[in-house]
Amino acid sequence: MELAHSFLLNEEIYSQLGEAQKAEFIFEWLRFLEKLLPATSRADIREKQNKLIEQLTSLLTSSPGPPARQLIAKNLTIIYSSGDTFSVHQTIDKCNELIRSKDDSPSYLPTKLAAVVCLGYLYKKLGRILGNSFVDTIGNVLKAMKNAESQGRYEIMLSLQNILKGLGVAAVPCHRDIYKAARSCLTDRSMAVRCAAAKCLLELQSEATFMWSTELDSVVTLCFKSFEGSNYDVRIAVSKLLGNVLVSAVTSKQGTASAKQNIRKISFEEALELLGTGFLRGSSGFLRASGDILKGTSTVSRDIKVGVTKAYVVFISTLGGPWLERNFSALLSHLLDLVSQSHPKAIQSQMDVICSRRCIAFILRATVGGLLGEKAQIATAKEICQTIWKLKKVVDAAVSDSNVESRVGTTDVIGSQHMLICALEELGNLMHGLGTTAAPVLQDSSTGVLDAVISIILHPSISVQLAAAWCLRCIAVALPCLLTPLLDRCIERLTALKSSPEAVTGYSFAIAALLGAVRHCPLGIPHCKGKVIMTVAEDLLRSASQNNRISVQRTQSGWLLIAALMTLGPTVVQHHLARMLLLWKCVFPLSPKDLETEKSRGDSFTWQVTLEGRAGALCAIKSLIVHCGGLLTDEVIQSLLPPLPCAVDLLTQLPSLNKSYGNPLKPSSVTYRKRLYELLTLLPPKTYEGCFSALLKELVPDLTQPDNQMTASASYLPSLCHQNELSLLGTLLQETEQRFIEEQLLLVNSIAGGSLEYDPYSVYETASEGVSVPKPLPPTLSIINAATRLFGVIFSHVAELQRLQVLEQLMAFIKQAKGSRQQIVQQNVVSAFSNFLKHLASCKGDLGSEEIQKCALTLLISALESSNPLLRCSAAESLARLAQVVADSAFTAGLAQISFDKLKSARDVISRAGHSLALGSLYRYLGGINSTQHLNACVGILYTLSQDSTSPEVQTWALHSLSLVIDSAGPLYHMHVEPTLSLVLMLLLTVPPAYAEVHQSLGRCLNALITTLGPELQGSSTAVSALRASCLLGCAVMQDNPDCLVQAHAISCLQQLHMFAPRHVNLSSLVKCLCVNLSSSYLLLRRAVLACLRQLVQREAAEVSEHAVSLAKDNREDFNPDINIREVGLEGALLILLDKEVDPKLCQDIREILIHMLTTMAVEKLSFWLKLCKDVLAASTDFTTVASVDTTQEEEGAQGDDEYAFTLENDEKSHPFPHPRWSTRVFAAECVCKIISQCENAGDVHFDVALAQEMKQRDSRDDFLVLHLADLIRMAFMAATDHSDRLRLSGLQMLLILVRKFAAVPEPEFPGHVILEQYQANVGAALRPAFAPETPPDVTAKACQVCSAWIASGVVSDLNDLQRVHQLLVMSLNKIQIGKEAQNQLYNEGTSTMELLAVLKAWSEVYIAAVQRQKKQSDIKRCPLVISTTDESCRGHASSADELLELVQADLGNLSKLWLAALQDFALLTLPPEYASQLPSEGGAFYTAETMENSRPHYQNSWALILHATALWLTSTGFLVGDSDEGLTNLSRPVTPTTMCQDSTSRAAVKSPEDVNTERFHLVLGISVEFLCSPRSDAAMENITACLHALQVLLDVPWPRSKIGGDQELSVELLNVLHRLIVTRESPDIQLAALEVVWQILFAAQEHVKEKRRSAEVDDGAEEKETLPEFGEGKDTGGLIPGKSLVFATLEMCVCILVRQLPQLNPKITGSPGITAGKPQLLSENGSKLVSAALAILSDVPAVCSPEGSIAVLPTILYLIIGVLRETAVKLPNGQLSLTAAASLQALKGVLSSPMARAEKSRTAWNELLRSALVTILDFWDSEGPHQELDEGSLLTAITIFILSASPEVTTMECLQMSCIEKFKLALESKDPIVQLKCYQLLLTIFQYPNQAISYPYIHSLVSSIVSKLQEAEKSKPENDAELQVIQEGIKVVAAVIAVGKEEHRTDLVACFLPMLISFLLDENALGSATSSARNLHEFALQYLMQIGPQYSSVFKKLMASSPPMKARLELAVKGNQESIKDKTASKHAKTPGKSSSIQLKTNFL
Repeated sequence: MELAHSFLLNEEIYSQLGEAQKAEFIFEWLRFLEKLLPATSRADIREKQNKLIEQLTSLLTSSPGPPARQLIAKNLTIIYSSGDTFSVHQTIDKCNELIRSKDDSPSYLPTKLAAVVCLGYLYKKLGRILGNSFVDTIGNVLKAMKNAESQGRYEIMLSLQNILKGLGVAAVPCHRDIYKAARSCLTDRSMAVRCAAAKCLLELQSEATFMWSTELDSVVTLCFKSFEGSNYDVRIAVSKLLGNVLVSAVTSKQGTASAKQNIRKISFEEALELLGTGFLRGSSGFLRASGDILKGTSTVSRDIKVGVTKAYVVFISTLGGPWLERNFSALLSHLLDLVSQSHPKAIQSQMDVICSRRCIAFILRATVGGLLGEKAQIATAKEICQTIWKLKKVVDAAVSDSNVESRVGTTDVIGSQHMLICALEELGNLMHGLGTTAAPVLQDSSTGVLDAVISIILHPSISVQLAAAWCLRCIAVALPCLLTPLLDRCIERLTALKSSPEAVTGYSFAIAALLGAVRHCPLGIPHCKGKVIMTVAEDLLRSASQNNRISVQRTQSGWLLIAALMTLGPTVVQHHLARMLLLWKCVFPLSPKDLETEKSRGDSFTWQVTLEGRAGALCAIKSLIVHCGGLLTDEVIQSLLPPLPCAVDLLTQLPSLNKSYGNPLKPSSVTYRKRLYELLTLLPPKTYEGCFSALLKELVPDLTQPDNQMTASASYLPSLCHQNELSLLGTLLQETEQRFIEEQLLLVNSIAGGSLEYDPYSVYETASEGVSVPKPLPPTLSIINAATRLFGVIFSHVAELQRLQVLEQLMAFIKQAKGSRQQIVQQNVVSAFSNFLKHLASCKGDLGSEEIQKCALTLLISALESSNPLLRCSAAESLARLAQVVADSAFTAGLAQISFDKLKSARDVISRAGHSLALGSLYRYLGGINSTQHLNACVGILYTLSQDSTSPEVQTWALHSLSLVIDSAGPLYHMHVEPTLSLVLMLLLTVPPAYAEVHQSLGRCLNALITTLGPELQGSSTAVSALRASCLLGCAVMQDNPDCLVQAHAISCLQQLHMFAPRHVNLSSLVKCLCVNLSSSYLLLRRAVLACLRQLVQREAAEVSEHAVSLAKDNREDFNPDINIREVGLEGALLILLDKEVDPKLCQDIREILIHMLTTMAVEKLSFWLKLCKDVLAASTDFTTVASVDTTQEEEGAQGDDEYAFTLENDEKSHPFPHPRWSTRVFAAECVCKIISQCENAGDVHFDVALAQEMKQRDSRDDFLVLHLADLIRMAFMAATDHSDRLRLSGLQMLLILVRKFAAVPEPEFPGHVILEQYQANVGAALRPAFAPETPPDVTAKACQVCSAWIASGVVSDLNDLQRVHQLLVMSLNKIQIGKEAQNQLYNEGTSTMELLAVLKAWSEVYIAAVQRQKKQSDIKRCPLVISTTDESCRGHASSADELLELVQADLGNLSKLWLAALQDFALLTLPPEYASQLPSEGGAFYTAETMENSRPHYQNSWALILHATALWLTSTGFLVGDSDEGLTNLSRPVTPTTMCQDSTSRAAVKSPEDVNTERFHLVLGISVEFLCSPRSDAAMENITACLHALQVLLDVPWPRSKIGGDQELSVELLNVLHRLIVTRESPDIQLAALEVVWQILFAAQEHVKEKRRSAEVDDGAEEKETLPEFGEGKDTGGLIPGKSLVFATLEMCVCILVRQLPQLNPKITGSPGITAGKPQLLSENGSKLVSAALAILSDVPAVCSPEGSIAVLPTILYLIIGVLRETAVKLPNGQLSLTAAASLQALKGVLSSPMARAEKSRTAWNELLRSALVTILDFWDSEGPHQELDEGSLLTAITIFILSASPEVTTMECLQMSCIEKFKLALESKDPIVQLKCYQLLLTIFQYPNQAISYPYIHSLVSSIVSKLQEAEKSKPENDAELQVIQEGIKVVAAVIAVGKEEHRTDLVACFLPMLISFLLDENALGSATSSARNLHEFALQYLMQIGPQYSSVFKKLMASSPPMKARLELAVKGNQESIKDKTASKHAKTPGKSSSIQLKTNFL
């Protein structure tokens, strides 16, 4: 293949190849040339042009295949358009010559066709350059067509289309000739030719005006004729032609092309009339109405109807949305007229009517639903509603006018009924699509939509009543707020008009439909409605017998209501189950004897009522099983069973009843039969074992004796065969946009599919996907479906013998039947048998003896050779299932052999097709039948069949089968891959494109081959490269195929290739192909495109997006997708597509693609994405498009926020998204939320204004979210104030995210303010509408969340501004306090729980925020250093915190009660199921018993914050406040024990405050512990932190602490729970919060122990102290019991935290109990905090122990504290301590100063342990290795803490003391000034220690070395600040020693000290030039001299006298100092005092 990539064809290699390879080689070269030529310069082309043209024209004559001839033609055109056009006429002559040739042999045909194709392409591209030569060419081509066969006609038509396209208006002379030729082709017997002719005529009509003027009528008639006997593609092509011709006729401008001809222009209405004629009369023309029509016998064939329907859609869609808006009323009246009384023939038969109604529904859906925006749809709905009113008047007149001409009246009623049904269905669909945006239509009283629909319910026709009921259901789903009022209204009317039959049926249909809608309304209906409906139903059933006139209606309605009630699910139904089962029992006689008496007594009418009742009861039970599976306990199933035998008995009696009473009973008995079958299929077969035989006897005739007029039954059972085979049955069964109407063509013998009236019970079911209204089939058809299903179940449970008998019986019936009837019977039997095999396989049953196998084989093989393709498919599948069930390899091999033999001998198409499929199916079900030999044989035969070019059908089936074999054989197939691939390629290159189905099967084979090769395709070996090249070649051929489904296969093959070998797929060309087909009119092609895109964007979203845009910008002529990718990018194109798309699967795909693209690219292309979302949201078709709020008017705060909102003009012209649907807008809003979270992951710069602006200035391409905040707020505002509730929810969610993410972002221009402050008005205006009374509760709940987030965020500090939003919360609080009774219940009680809890949660959040802010404020006030910064702002904030708290305080009284009640509810609801009996029977404070399950999630969602708020409130009152309404404030009598023991529910009991507090305390504690014990893995972190905060807050107050401290078990339990939490949750915040609680529990225990000790001392004051009992843990023994010991639990926690952060602390890990190597390390900030918290807790532990206990725990505590010090004391610059080291030193100090260290009983033991600890620390110096890196300063500090804090006995031991002194000496000698400094500072504290026994030894040992160090410093002056500080500290130390020294030593010390100080002084000259360090030292020394001199004057004087140079030096220095002081005071006013203060701070260290 590589060799084919040359500019000229490599003829040498070409000549060496075999035939098959030649074709591939040529195709590859042509493809290469096609890509190369456009990129080659004109000069290069001219150079080799002659040779190239010679090569290409020689290829023309070498019989090229279809793909090759296209490419030859394309390349020739490119050469001529880029190079010279000299020889073009020769080429054209050459082609004409080839076409004229008289050679008619099949081998010459490809050459002729290639010439035709070349001409088409040359003229298309070069057009008028070619001069007048076209006249001859066209003449020649048309002449050739006269005797061409179908392929020739096909290519000629397409070629003519190209010629017309190229010549444009120049071709006028030939128009008539072409028109004549195309006319004949439009009714050709080959469907492909018809399609080509339609395309040719479509091109012709753009210039040939006569087609839509003088010839219009004949063109229209011709199209109708063309629809006859057409297939799907023809209908698509011809309807496009017909639609466009009519558009030209309607929109033609007078005076265009030829003003001379008088062009006939027709109106829109006339065009519709033309189409209507076809719809009503078919192709028999306008005037020549044939005799049949006059006699009224002929009906219009279905395919014409369907074709015309599509033409309507094309016509209207081409005219466009605005046109439709203007002319909708004309269209509506025309369409409804098609089913009106004015065309009685059209509505003669039920089937025709149903077909017509479907077509009209389709037209309306495709046009109104697809072209109009929401605003226009609302207008349309009003229009439809007016039509309904008009029709209603006609009916009323007819019904009331019961005079002589009453006959006329009834025909009017019948005539109008179909019009009404169409109108009502479309109205329902419109409402359903509009959702809550439809509210304005329904509120508009002038239209009266609801009144109109409800008034129609009383129509005499059942079909109309059902349509009205369905319409009501759609309205209720769209606007859930209407559901309850509508139900009430219907129930009320039903009870009022109980005696009218129409009212009973109509209103019960409506109620049932509305009940069916409840599932689609998450907000539900009030629970009590179930009870009401059950009562109404029972009442109807009871009163049925009272009045014969309406017995049937009442019986039907009663059961219908019960069946519909079941859809409400178990929670509602369980309350009515007993009543329902009772009714069920009563409806059937109890014994066979009763049944007999019934039979003898009844008459036709009573039997009809009885059968209807029983059928209804069966249906109700079926509904119960389907919708309330949860209630079906064994007990319930047992109670369902007794009536069943009797029901089956009645079934067997039906035939005799039908005989006795004739036709009136027929429909009821069929319904009864069907219902019983359906119910039995759902029940376990064991439950009705006794009835098997009786049932089989009934089922056999049902399957084999279909009613004569209904013989069409089973032609409508595509469910029988495997999904894969549907493609074999033609495009009809594949999913297409038009499936809705195309389905009707499947149905043989005039069955027109389903309609609601066939089964009223389906009015409460959900319609199947893609269909708006349920379409149940006629009972005679659906009964066969039910029978085949039940047969499958029963037959797999009966004995073998019976099986054999039944099978033989069935075979006999098939033999007896004749003709089409035989096929039907066969189909029914095969489908029943297939069901049986499915059941058998699923329950691993056994088929039985050989006779049964033989019988089954005979049955299936005869079906396999049936002429009906559907039957063949189901037979092939059943054969394979049969082999699966028998599971015997010999049997399987036998089956395969039968097919082999048959295929070898048979010549007829049908049996070869059937048996080839059988082989594939066998493979599919038996996974490869394992023997390779079998595989070889199978593949060989299928190869041969697939090359049988005489029969495309056999090729299609064989290739399909081959694809199944490839799929199932898996790796076994590898040996066949190459030959199969070359076969597939050969066929792709040779099979004519007209045989699309063969190409589709080839596509499936190629796909299967690629899957088989899998990742091997990445290989680089030559073999693999060849395979890969072949696969790519195959895809290329399929991509150029005109059939859309083949293109879809090509795309999915490329998708597979891209998955396995991404580098080898050209992404650019793939993306181009995807973009062009993105909005194809073929559903399957769109599906393939989107599936492929979804895969691509997961890997390379950015590349895909770039390719799409660059292709759009290149403006290539072969790239013209319908959507403007150039402007909106691929993302925008997908959004536009999402808006138009109706297929749910596709919409899901588009959403996923966009989300993938967004997650990969949103941050890089931020502006682009936000603009897209903004465009979609701003294009809201809302009635007043609300824009952002103008923020310039901020100052005029007095006006309400809403006045800021101003409206935008709608400039729709330039808008990329003209009218997006609400669902698209919701998606856009969700995208914005995702973009925000993507930016959050990308970094903080997106939330920092200053940084973002700075980076934007640096690089203008950068883009940051915070810069788009105004847009984001605006989008959230638009969404939150929309008409659509779903969009409002999304908008509020967006607002919530914005508030949370941006609340803390400061505004750089106004320090002290945040950026969100300027948007207060917008936020307020967005929230206000959500609190309006009519807003649904879910929106209000979400708005409460936003309110609380806004208030709590602290954005707004001004009280007035805050109050606006706060007011909304106050309103909602008042609303919920009114109570349930006052609220008008529209929704389920669960929703009021939701709203109420949302309000309480919001208040909790606000209260928590207020308290926290106040706490922060008081913390700030406590530390005065901080305040000096900005006093005003702090004060402002302080006041705002208090103000916020005051705002909440007003409602706290009520809130606290509500909070406590909610918590109590939550506690009850979290009880395990076994305590269900303890729950209050009427429900809790905020939920009812019935809606308990619905309420759980709402409580789950809000309890945590409420708990935290309650805890805060309880602590703020200090647990002192009682509940006023419990009589605690005015307790007139003491609380007696009797009242305390009373049941808590009796409110009369008065509780003491202590009890109330205890209850509340345990409530909060219990909920917290219960939750923290086992938080589910998905529990929100916020809930856990809220819980821990609540516990912290509780323990802040003495009373709860005393509770916890006094109850050791409780404390230990709490600690264990917290321990588990720490182990299972990694979050540092949670762990820190938990440690805080641990510390508080420990503190509580300390308080408790102290209190006990104190009270013991008070009590035993006089007695001997020795006898005092020991308090604290460990008592007298010191033992701690794990599990019961508080200390042990605390230690466990601390060890857990410490070892997690520092694993080295665990001796087990480090390998030895001692200390092992390992450098000290710094922990992360969070790690440090956790370790510090744990150490703080450790140091407090001894205080809780008894002396003995403290001895037991001390070693552990010391080990951990010193261990942390060892592991984390890292040297930091400037001698800082690491956070953990500081904490460990703090903890050490805490332990050493513990009272236990001094207590008598423990002192000695403590001393020993502390000495060991000190030794450990001292050893850190000696150890070689890593601990040399420890920070000496920290270690010295630790020693100092021991020296100063431990009892003297510890450190005064001589050896320890010496060791300590040694360490200080070392430090003094250290080279590091920082260590020296630290050492001096520590020695200063030791020297000044009051206990001389401790300080003196150190003074003795160290003073001399300090003095000598200072004397050294005299010689070398300090170089830098560090050295200066060391000398200064040294001077301080010596001064301190002088101060504490004994009198006798003082003089010596002073005498030695003064010269040293004087030596540091500088003379005047030196002072000027000295360094700053030396100068500072000079000042410092002078200061000390001036202090010490006067103190020790005698020594001073003596010294001065003895040394005159010293004296002189000192005097000079003093003098200089005084002068500088003078200078300073002079310049004091000019200078700032900052400098001096900073020095002061530096020197003032201790």
